[in-house]
Amino acid sequence: MDIAFLLAAFLLGFAATRVGLPPLVGYLVAGFGLHAFGFDSPEGIETIADIGVLILLFGIGLKLRLRFLARPHVWGTAGAFAVVGTVVPAAIFLGIGAMGVGIVEDLSIGAALIVGLALSFSSTVFAVKALDRTDDSESFAGNVAIGILIVQDVLAVVFLVAASGTWPSPYALLVIPALVLLRPVFGWFLDRSDHGEVLLLLGFTLALGVGAAAFEFVDLKPDLGALAVGLVLSGHPRSSELADKLLGFKDLLLVGFFLSIGLGGTPPAWGFVIALVAVALLPSRSFVLFWLLTRFRLRSRSAFHTSLTLFPYSEFGLIVVAAAVAQELIDPVWLSTIGVAVAASLVAASAANGARYVLYERWYIRLSRFEQTSLLPEDAIVDCDSSRVLIFGMGRIGVGVYDELVRKRSGLVLGVDRSDDAVEANLQAGRSVIRADALDQDFWERVQFHPDVVLVVAAMSTHQANLECVARIRKFQPNARIAAVAQYPDQVEELRRAGVDVARNLYEEAGQGLADDAAQLIWGTGSESG
Repeated sequence: MDIAFLLAAFLLGFAATRVGLPPLVGYLVAGFGLHAFGFDSPEGIETIADIGVLILLFGIGLKLRLRFLARPHVWGTAGAFAVVGTVVPAAIFLGIGAMGVGIVEDLSIGAALIVGLALSFSSTVFAVKALDRTDDSESFAGNVAIGILIVQDVLAVVFLVAASGTWPSPYALLVIPALVLLRPVFGWFLDRSDHGEVLLLLGFTLALGVGAAAFEFVDLKPDLGALAVGLVLSGHPRSSELADKLLGFKDLLLVGFFLSIGLGGTPPAWGFVIALVAVALLPSRSFVLFWLLTRFRLRSRSAFHTSLTLFPYSEFGLIVVAAAVAQELIDPVWLSTIGVAVAASLVAASAANGARYVLYERWYIRLSRFEQTSLLPEDAIVDCDSSRVLIFGMGRIGVGVYDELVRKRSGLVLGVDRSDDAVEANLQAGRSVIRADALDQDFWERVQFHPDVVLVVAAMSTHQANLECVARIRKFQPNARIAAVAQYPDQVEELRRAGVDVARNLYEEAGQGLADDAAQLIWGTGSESG
């Protein structure tokens, strides 16, 4: 039986990825299919699901940046959308219930609000995957999307704590101060853990053995403990590395959670109708997000891409519904109904995000009408009309190119990067760098370039991003020479076909450079010895 669960999850998860869908859609379908064939939840799957949720929350805590969350366009948008996204679906379902329809006929106001709250969250798993796929993780729109998701996740945790219905021990007041006092100890272990399994085990130990166990000991929700200990470590230099290390295991453990949802059975016919109503609300839900973001002075482009990233319903909505069902606050049939809605929303979101650039260019004029006259400084287009050499991507390669070109042509070189951290670090090092996104159509259409740009270097982290950058350079600066980097020989050829004048293979160049340096040590020359 265990093999059947494993095979079903793998095959349907694999099938989902092959057609461009998140694998969790396949896991949910696998659960529904196994239930249809008479399978029940195997022993231990709930434990696996619970651990997956704890690791998810610990990872969220590790990535919490309170300074960024405190910005009005993040918490203001998340807060306003939480209200609208909860009340509107709740009102719609109550209206449908008033007509005597299926499972919503006996829906109370409180239960309707719980369902609405579950549908107010956006999928963290989908957003992270979508941002990685489009190389937008470090963009302004990507940062805003992640910030809103974190606020939503915190709201979900608050509900989970409130729904537990238990009063904490008097010693609960000491838990958070104790975790803060132990932060140097946690940091000491984190500093001295390697980059392999020891680091991974440390993450599990902190999430389960420290955070969750400590909170459970004082009658607090273990989920909140995992989040709290992650938050305590969020400012540590290796917190992002730890979060990334846990990501794959968290996704694997959450397979148990999605399977358990499907194994609860499919909803009745009216449950599918309600799920379709929820899916029909997705475009208006996305527009509300877009409108709120433009009210907080984001450009239409940033607001549009953020709203598409946050398009689908969330796996956290399922966690909220599962908690409400456990406390008998809503009918169990809502769990499978929301499961169908989440799966269908992920299908719709995959299609919408795959066409995000085409859709924005098609609707650019209409969407730009929603922009405020005064834009956020972080999101404004910065002119670079005094520079004749532009370097897109100020990572290690870009910095090396920048420093060498400045040494030869001081004052003419400008670095461009979309990461606030990268821009700040380079500015502190004395380099001339602006925050902008090479894949941002608005940047190319609105920016003022020097009339004689002679060279543009594409040194971003992914090959696809460099290709897109080259296409925009050829369109908006047809006379500029282009240099770009790649990781593989076939990518070098693809860049040359796209119009790059100079393309370099990083691995090949690094190997040649290392060989030259080694020859210099042995023979005092970089050439072969006879």
